[in-house]
Amino acid sequence: MIELLRRFGGKFRRYMVIGPACKLIEVIFDLLTPLVIAQMIDKGIGSHDVNAVIHYGMVLGAMAVIGISFTLVCQKMAALTSQGMGTDIRGALYEHINKLSYTELDRFGTPSLITRITNDVNQVQLAVALGVRMLIRWPFLAVSSMCAALAIDLKLGVIFLICTPAIGLVFWFVMARCIPYYRQLQAKLDRIALICREGLSGARVVRAFVREDHERERFAQAADDQANTAIAVGKLSSILNPVTFLVMNLGVCAILWVGGIQVNVGELTQGQVMAFVNYMTQTLTSIVYVANLVVVFTKASASASRINEVLNCEPSITDEGNQSVALPKPGNVAPVPALSLSHVSFSFGAGAANAVNDVTLELPLGKTLGIIGGTGSGKSTLVSLIPRLYDASAGTVRVFGRDVRAWNLDQLRGVIGMVPQRATLMSGTIRSNLAWRQRTCFMDDVLWDALETAQAADFVRDLPDGLDAPVEAGGKNFSGGQRQRLTIARALVEYPQILVMDDSASALDVKTDAALRRAVRELAGKTPVFSRGIPMTTVIVSQRVSTVRDADMICVLDHGSVAGLGTHDELYTTCQLYREICQSQLRREELEGQQGSAMPASAPSPASAPAAPASVCAKEGC
Repeated sequence: MIELLRRFGGKFRRYMVIGPACKLIEVIFDLLTPLVIAQMIDKGIGSHDVNAVIHYGMVLGAMAVIGISFTLVCQKMAALTSQGMGTDIRGALYEHINKLSYTELDRFGTPSLITRITNDVNQVQLAVALGVRMLIRWPFLAVSSMCAALAIDLKLGVIFLICTPAIGLVFWFVMARCIPYYRQLQAKLDRIALICREGLSGARVVRAFVREDHERERFAQAADDQANTAIAVGKLSSILNPVTFLVMNLGVCAILWVGGIQVNVGELTQGQVMAFVNYMTQTLTSIVYVANLVVVFTKASASASRINEVLNCEPSITDEGNQSVALPKPGNVAPVPALSLSHVSFSFGAGAANAVNDVTLELPLGKTLGIIGGTGSGKSTLVSLIPRLYDASAGTVRVFGRDVRAWNLDQLRGVIGMVPQRATLMSGTIRSNLAWRQRTCFMDDVLWDALETAQAADFVRDLPDGLDAPVEAGGKNFSGGQRQRLTIARALVEYPQILVMDDSASALDVKTDAALRRAVRELAGKTPVFSRGIPMTTVIVSQRVSTVRDADMICVLDHGSVAGLGTHDELYTTCQLYREICQSQLRREELEGQQGSAMPASAPSPASAPAAPASVCAKEGC
């Protein structure tokens, strides 16, 4: 909590000084109130002097008005401080989260990050507001009331010395057991957020498999677990107020008993006894409120530590100190390759098996690389290393001859058009999604050209608003194939020098997929003026042979390792795994076209070979 105050409280320092100062003035009036009441009782009521009662009543009224005025100022300062700090913390969290690499995002998890940026910040805001308003008031009021009461009569002060430690013991007993629960509560809120996100985002799948009851039960279990913890801490907290008020009321009874005897013998006046009762009530009430403040601050401390955990997490991928890279000039005598990987390996965390293992390949400018393999073979992981979404654990990834670690991240991701496996659109319009990078003010012709290439122009023209048609969050108002084509168009708008399509046509029919690949090849051959004269290099990830067979180079992956590298004809001849994939997907006529003198004698004929699944591992002979 202190770390957050140091980091974000600087510009609110004056509010954090003015607020408690105003509250301190209010507390002074609260301390004077019992003395004024004592004078009213002794000089007004005791002497039957109406004028004295009116006089002291007017003094009390004036003190109340002044106290309320300073309280309102304090409330204003508390609101400005808490809301301002909360806004700054959320902004800093969101900005920092967007700087984290996929490695850190995978470690925290999306539900936990959402809980931290909402619920945890709310807890900190509440603590800051109560800190400005109450942190000075109650401790100062408790100590000052005790001193004022002891100044009235030392004998009655013994009651204070008994009641105060008794309340402190109750407070320690309760809080020592509550603090661990508060930390557990935040973690269990993360679990509820995770289940909510899975259930709501996957609502179609849940209904398709008739798993509503299972999801409701799973949510109920998580909610009950969180509720049981909250109830347990609530039961402990519920002890605090009744016990403290019991001690306080017993103390008041003792003061009235002993004070009554002293009034009878003339050692104290009735007003002094009432003032003593008021001071004791203020002292013990203040202790109760201090206990409640500690509960709030304990929750805020747990939340602050979770917020600091994110803010203090250094992104593993940065471009600090990197300079802009000079892109290759057209017409070079010895042009550098567009993409080269040298003994590249990657694993998700220490001790995990390599998802990509010792991959080496080189792709010239303007050429197309197809990547194919079974499910879980590391295709998406491999292409994620190109725009540096992850950093390779070993080896080197180079773009235009320069290690990706030496690139400025904005420039690197500016020359690479990434079409992710999961088609994601942002709420807004088709136009705002296509112009997502917002680097230039795109003319409509540029957007339509991208839509034509992505085979999306026809259905966009059919929409009533065309380019200005609304897009719901995640593109839920479009079909899967439409979303994929729109994300492809979004990547093509600025004519990237390297286009990476990560299985981004899986929802398209064969005819549309073929038209898309043909249009992308034609676009790559045009080399528009605004492409700096660099022909577009394409990387296509797919599980379809038909999608990658026309690529200049095909990389066959098997459990993260390269099982084959070459053209379609070469791989069909030399790589058994690729041949098995072809046999499981291509028609007999297409396979017979691949036969001939190039087919090794040991290879099974298409007529007799079983249709092996693409995930079969068979690297022998590759």
